[in-house]
Amino acid sequence: MAIWFTRSKNIAHYLNLKRYVGVSAGIVLLNHTSLNSSLQSSTIPLSRDNRRTPPAATCFGSSATLFSLRRFESTEAEKRLYDYEDEYQALDFPGGKVAFTSEMQFISESAEKRVPCYRVLDDHGQLVMGSSFEQVSKEAAVKMYGNMVTLQIMDTIFYEAQRQGRISFYVTSLGEEAINIASAAALTADDIILPQYREPGILLWRGFTLQEFANQCFGNEADYGKGRQMPIHYGSRKHNFFTISSPIATQLPQAVGAAYSLKMDKKDACVVTYFGDGGSSEGDFHASLNFAAVMEAPVIFICRNNGWAISTPILEQFRSDGVVVKGQAYGIRSIRVDGNDALAVYSAVHTAREMAISEQRPILVEALTYRVGHHSTSDDSTKYRPADEIEYWKMARNPVNRFRKWVEKNGWWSDKDESELRSNVRKQVEVGKLFICLLNPFSSGQLSKFSLTCYTSMQLLQAIQVAEKMEKPPLVDLFTDVYDLPPSNLLEQERLLKETIKRHPQDYPSDVPV
Repeated sequence: MAIWFTRSKNIAHYLNLKRYVGVSAGIVLLNHTSLNSSLQSSTIPLSRDNRRTPPAATCFGSSATLFSLRRFESTEAEKRLYDYEDEYQALDFPGGKVAFTSEMQFISESAEKRVPCYRVLDDHGQLVMGSSFEQVSKEAAVKMYGNMVTLQIMDTIFYEAQRQGRISFYVTSLGEEAINIASAAALTADDIILPQYREPGILLWRGFTLQEFANQCFGNEADYGKGRQMPIHYGSRKHNFFTISSPIATQLPQAVGAAYSLKMDKKDACVVTYFGDGGSSEGDFHASLNFAAVMEAPVIFICRNNGWAISTPILEQFRSDGVVVKGQAYGIRSIRVDGNDALAVYSAVHTAREMAISEQRPILVEALTYRVGHHSTSDDSTKYRPADEIEYWKMARNPVNRFRKWVEKNGWWSDKDESELRSNVRKQVEVGKLFICLLNPFSSGQLSKFSLTCYTSMQLLQAIQVAEKMEKPPLVDLFTDVYDLPPSNLLEQERLLKETIKRHPQDYPSDVPV
C-alpha cells in the first residue's frame, strides 16, 4: 500500500483521467442495514416538469444525492491521508474519498426491501392514483394496441405453422407484447436496436411487414438473410435492427460499442439492447455494463425478466434482487418497471432515452413480466412449471387486455372501429375459410367479436402462402457475402458439396437451386 500511495500521482498522470459525470441521484441505491443508518435510497423522478412521483409507484424517487455529480480526480499522494486526530478519517482514493472506520463491517448481501416496481395501470387497465407518466397520443395508443394484437396473432399462426411442419422452428413473445411494442413506441427510427430473439414487435412497430416476417421464417429468396439463419432470426438495415444471433448475450458488448460510435459522432440517438434474465448470468452481461459505464455510452439495456430461462427459474438464476440492482454495482442508473403495463414501459423507456442521449450515460431497465408461451417450439414448459401459474399470467395479467381497457376508457376504440374491421374481414371470406381450417381457434360467433384478430390472421396467412411458393435462395449463397474474393478452402467446400448432392440427391431438399 505504501508503494501505491507514493506512486499514485504518477499513475494518475499517465492515465490522464478526464472529468465526467458519475453515479448520481438517478441510481437506485439500496439501504443496507449494516451500513450507516443515514445511507438512504437515492433516486430521481421518472417524469419531468413539476409532476410528482409517489415512492410506491416508481423506482425513481427524489432524495438526496449520495455521490457527487462528477467522479473525483486523484490528488497528490501526500494529501491523501487526513489528520489521524480528525474524527472522520478518509482516503482520497482514485474514484473518490473513502472514509475509514474502526468497526469491521460487511455490506449486506441484500437490502431490507426489494426495489419497487414502477407501474401506471393496474391489472384492470385503470390509472394508479397519483401516477405520473409520459402522455401518449390517441394515434400512438391505437397503433400500440393494434401492434400488440398483431404480434399475438403472428405468434399464434407461426407457432401452428411450425407444428404442421411448414417451418422448422419458432419463438413466441406471448405475455411480453407490452415490452416489445411500448419500448419501440418510446424510441425513434434513428435509435439502433440489438435484440435477443423475443423482440419482433420492435420491427413490427418500425414497419417490417408480415410478408417480410414470413419470408425470413420460410427462408426464401426474398429473405434478407438469404436463408442462412433459423426462423425468427430477423434483421433489417433499413429499420436499424441488427440481425438476431442465437448465442446468449453476445449482442450486449456489441451494443456498447455501437453506442460509443454514436457518442463519437455526436449523434442524437442511442442504442437499445434486449436480453432475458438468463442472459444476466453470462460474462458478456457484466463486461458490457462495466464497459458502458466507464465509456459513458448512450445505451439502454432492457432486461425482459420473464421468470424463466428456458426451464431455469430466477430463484436458481441469481440470489440478488433481480437484475435492477446489478446496475448500481457498475455505476449505472437503473429502474424496475411492470413489463405488462404498456404505459409504464413506454414512460420508463422514453425517459431513459432522454437521459442516455442528453447526459451521455447508460441506463438499465428491468421489466418484470412472464413468458406465457413455451421457450420455443423445442420446449414443453408444462414439464417444469404448473399450468395454473401459466393460466393466471395469461388471463389475469394479460398486457394486451390491460392496455385495451385503458384505450377504450379514453374513447379511442369503439364498436365503430370494430365494425370497420369486420367489413374488411367480409371482403376476405375465402381467406377466412382457410384461416378456420388452418387453426380453428375460434367459433364462428367469435370471429366477428375478434375481427381485428381475424383480419390480421388473414393478412398473415396470405403472406405465408406467398412465402411458401417463393423459390429458395441458390446454394451458392452459402459461400458468398463474406470475402470479396472467395478463398481456395471455400471454393473447395462448394465443389465438394455440389458433388455430394449430385451423388445423393434424395438426402437434400429438391427446392434449393444448385
